[in-house]
Amino acid sequence: MPTVTGPRVVHTHGDRITVAAPATGVELLSYVYAPEAAWEAPKPYIHPLRTLAGDVVTGYRPSDHRWHKGLQLTASHLSGANLWGGNSYVHGEGYLELPERVGSMAHVAFDEVAARDGRAVIAERLTWHPHGGDLWADEERRIEVHDVEPESGSWALTWTSVITNRRREPLRFGSPTTAGRELAGYTGLFWRGPRAFRGGRIIGPDAEGPGLMGEQAPWLAFSGEHDGTDGHATLVFVHAPGNDHLGARGAHPAHWFVRNEPFAAVAPSWAFYDELVLPPGESLTRRYRIVVADGVWERAEIAEYLAAHPW
Repeated sequence: MPTVTGPRVVHTHGDRITVAAPATGVELLSYVYAPEAAWEAPKPYIHPLRTLAGDVVTGYRPSDHRWHKGLQLTASHLSGANLWGGNSYVHGEGYLELPERVGSMAHVAFDEVAARDGRAVIAERLTWHPHGGDLWADEERRIEVHDVEPESGSWALTWTSVITNRRREPLRFGSPTTAGRELAGYTGLFWRGPRAFRGGRIIGPDAEGPGLMGEQAPWLAFSGEHDGTDGHATLVFVHAPGNDHLGARGAHPAHWFVRNEPFAAVAPSWAFYDELVLPPGESLTRRYRIVVADGVWERAEIAEYLAAHPW
């Protein structure tokens, strides 16, 4: 059996929470919630995200997309608002500079910041706003760091968000693809990889490669090689079974937005092809797990790990 040890938590109030591995003290993640530039649709994010060996596996404000910040929850098209950041996609016109569409996800309070029972817990309340500042949604977010296993060189992060519509009309979650741009269905939880991961390997349960863009699968993995070392890392993105929802295309566990060129990115999109409509007063729950591992993991190794760590 693997040796499972608990992480440590440090809260720098008003700025960020860091979670470190036991024994080694490697900072596994930094959860930043201090407000930032309005044009970048300010919202909390995780960066840096590190392996147990200490290698960084997220990118931050890259030159091509300044609003890409590590791992963050986003909403690229939300009832006409852009809670993604940067330019907004308009069908037939491309990406336009429309600051009046850019909104935010604002930190309200933490209900729990703790390390206990072999895991770290960050439980947060947030509010979602369009550019004008109206309240559109409440969110209860829970981020957990767990299953720190030095023998396999891996640890896991579980992200759960419960979003409640506070408008008097439905919230319509979409993407550039629902707005007319082919194979650009990015929205929801979004990971931007470091520049060195460009050209990395994309692996699914039954296939691999960038052709998995827009496909359905319960999990997807991305392996890349670090700059400055001889090492690799693998991130496994897993969709919780309870995330299934009914839409025009039926129930599905995920439609993946994934790229390894011109940059590394993964998003288990909740509105790749079809809008997701959230009625007033109702809540949308989405839960994801990300396994961060040193080295290159093959399909069989990933399947074995997931079988040993069920939801």
